[in-house]
Amino acid sequence: MYSGSSDGESHEVTQRKIPPASSMPWVRNLRRFIGSGAGLGSEALMELETKRILLEIFKEKQQKNAEAGTIPSFYRKKPEEGSISHRVQRLAKYRFLKKQSDLLLNADDLDAMWVCLRENCVIDDATGAEKMNYEDFCHIASVCSEQIGPKCRRFFSPSNFMKFEKDESGRIAILPFYLYVMRTVSLTQARIDMSELDEDSDGFLQPQEMEQYIRGLIPNLAQLRDMPAAFIPTYCRIASQKFFFFCDPHRRGKACIKKVLLSNCLQELMELHQESEEEVTDTEQAENWFSLTSAQRICDMFLALDKDMNGTLSKQELREYADGTLTEIFIERAFDEHVRRGKSGGGSNAREMDFESFLDFVLALENKDTPEGLTYLFRCLDLHGRGFLTTADIHTLFRDVHQKWIEGGNYELCIEDVRDEIWDMVKPADPLRITLADLLGCKQGGTVASMLIDVRGFWAHDNRENLLQEEEEPEEE
Repeated sequence: MYSGSSDGESHEVTQRKIPPASSMPWVRNLRRFIGSGAGLGSEALMELETKRILLEIFKEKQQKNAEAGTIPSFYRKKPEEGSISHRVQRLAKYRFLKKQSDLLLNADDLDAMWVCLRENCVIDDATGAEKMNYEDFCHIASVCSEQIGPKCRRFFSPSNFMKFEKDESGRIAILPFYLYVMRTVSLTQARIDMSELDEDSDGFLQPQEMEQYIRGLIPNLAQLRDMPAAFIPTYCRIASQKFFFFCDPHRRGKACIKKVLLSNCLQELMELHQESEEEVTDTEQAENWFSLTSAQRICDMFLALDKDMNGTLSKQELREYADGTLTEIFIERAFDEHVRRGKSGGGSNAREMDFESFLDFVLALENKDTPEGLTYLFRCLDLHGRGFLTTADIHTLFRDVHQKWIEGGNYELCIEDVRDEIWDMVKPADPLRITLADLLGCKQGGTVASMLIDVRGFWAHDNRENLLQEEEEPEEE
């Protein structure tokens, strides 16, 4: 009934009904159409480009596996501007930062958290401080989650509670906890803002990106809101330079965002958020590098030194800095080590200090006790670039200070005695040489540097007991 011929006929019919795909013209045309990419929309083009990139990555990994044992590559070429890879990268970055920003507490959320903390805490009978134990802490976490949302939950972890100092009853004060929340939110927002300005997404900010970040902060800083619009570009250059002086020690022209966030510079800048209720003297305002008073002082100082008004300072002009108390040899060494040669050449006499180099110069002299400031000055003191100072170097450096000291009508002193005093102050590991590590370790490196470059610095050291007594007398009164 079921003969073999019928099976053969049905097989032949199947072959006739489904011919090979390669023999069908419409299949070839469709493949040719898709393969050329003509007529595809932007989404389809992006899909093809993504597949191509993933295939290249897969092939690259295969090749690396085949070449196991060879030195790996430390450089990866960045995607070209305007390419699909670049656009996808920027879109992913934007979405990630947007998500992180949405998870942050805003000003209303922080106010609501403070109300919750105060309403659910207990008052310490002895000190009157508002405190909470761990049970209160958990209860406040539940109340805040109901009123604010789950985004505040991460601050109420057991590990966070253990970070704060506890009294004999195991309670912590609510104010330090609230300040911790505010600082965390502030630093996270700052990191998001800086990451948005980081064009190449390498975790570093270029000078123009840092200036752009500072410019965006000015309207939110109470003490800078009234800044004249014409002064804003100059202010941003002055403020940005301090970040690079302390966060870019190798002078690569870019500052690590993580280092910026952890630096004292950002904290000093954020102090300008507070409204100044009391009258503050110009001297007190000038202590904050980022204050408007300080920025105007530095700008006026540069303009006063720039006698020929060419936008740079010569050695002769810089000698007038600080009323001419700096030594000649220090000025020479500052130009040798920290001033770039001009494109026109002309030898060392034609070299002049631009505004950025002047800012570094001022920052080093005003922060001599910091590792960054002392590193800047040590390069000037190291006359032969050997990485250490000898007794001969100390003698040479102090000779100019001694000359200015005598010209100022002071008593005669012995250079050898001063040299021995410096050696006793530093107590170097090698008794024959002083290194930068010795100056940093002795905690008096800034004083030693002042004694060797500035006659006024040596006078302050020589009269330190009288100056200390003058400072203590008003406190006793």
